[in-house]
Parts: sequence; structure tokens; C-alpha cells
Amino acid sequence: QVRFLESGGGYVQTGDSLRLTCATSGPYFTLPTLGWFRQAPGKERELVAALSSNEKTYYADFVKGRFAISRDKEENTMYIQMNNLQPGDTAVYYCGAGGRPVHNIVQVKDMTYWGKGTLVTVSS
Repeated sequence: QVRFLESGGGYVQTGDSLRLTCATSGPYFTLPTLGWFRQAPGKERELVAALSSNEKTYYADFVKGRFAISRDKEENTMYIQMNNLQPGDTAVYYCGAGGRPVHNIVQVKDMTYWGKGTLVTVSS
């Protein structure tokens, strides 16, 4: 069942920026880990960035300082600011929430709740 609503995706050029938004009306932002994940055509879903309940952040290596995850607790909203987008960033981006990272690693399999995703297409 879909718990989150992602928005902000679109078609952009290489080097452009996008800000994705994840909103929910349920209590899912109280879970230990919230994150952004992505899935490109023919590939497995992967972590992009995540936030733990103690505000620790996790970023995939490919982010390389280009993306920043944040949240607004009062508005029950999570964001990811994506700068200097590249064609390799083309994917459906999902909001997920789940349990505490094991061995300090955020994994897709540990997420319990998901949104439907928002498509980001980066043209060269």
C-alpha cells in the first residue's frame, strides 16, 4: 500500500537541478529511517540518500556532494535537492521508510513503506 506521495520529477538537461518532495499523512516519518531511492530501467532499486531518526545522513557514493536530503517534521515532508544532474541519474525516484540501518548501512530490503515514485529524466 502506498504511504507516500512523491513529486517534483521531470525532464531536465545535464547540469540542471531538481528538488523532489515526499509527503505523507500518516505516522511513517516516525520510523527509524527515511530515504530516497531510485530505480533505473533494467536495474535494481538503490539507495540515493537517507536520514535516520537521530538526523544522521547517508548518501550513495554516486551522489558525490551533488544531492542533499532534508526534512520538515512539522509538515511531514522530506526533500532531496539534486544539483548537477547527469544522464546516469535518470530513474524513478521513490520515498521509503523502514527500520534502523544494520551495521550503519541503509538497504532497500529494510524499507517497509514506499511511495509510487516520481520520474526524473536527464537529457544529454
